[in-house]
Amino acid sequence: MNTDGHRSFRAVWGRPLRWTSVLVSVLALGGAVSLVVNLTGSMRWLGLLPPVGFSVAALFCIRGYALDGSTLLIRRLLWTTRIPLSGLESVESVPKAMSGSLRTFGNGGLYSFTGWYWNRQLGSYRAWVTDLQNTVVLRVAGRTMVLSPDPADAFVRELQSQLPRR
Repeated sequence: MNTDGHRSFRAVWGRPLRWTSVLVSVLALGGAVSLVVNLTGSMRWLGLLPPVGFSVAALFCIRGYALDGSTLLIRRLLWTTRIPLSGLESVESVPKAMSGSLRTFGNGGLYSFTGWYWNRQLGSYRAWVTDLQNTVVLRVAGRTMVLSPDPADAFVRELQSQLPRR
């Protein structure tokens, strides 16, 4: 529990996310410098494109997760995405749930794995993931979501207490 009354969970960056983010950032900065040095006159503005692109991606990074009653809070750099959990059907820890996934729209590893994905086990789903090894699958009102809160087991226990008893 933190000072605002929400149960908070960290968004730990797994190794693939760290490597991809660092590599792409370095390449983008190198590309920007190369464009500025090698282009002349009015074309130098193209050197701004790589840093602007990765700056926009950085805005969508995931800083953490929180539970506020029946609402999931996904904390981003400058805002919080709120997802109502009314209609919560199931929650389970499924390590590597995104394995074999195809990205249908979104970010595939620059500061986060976010967007819409598909794989054989889950079908179509929405992802807000920073650690591909430590994932949790939620099913809410017929939708599937994948997250990577840390610690995953505490997150799952917290949400399972909200599931209707069968």
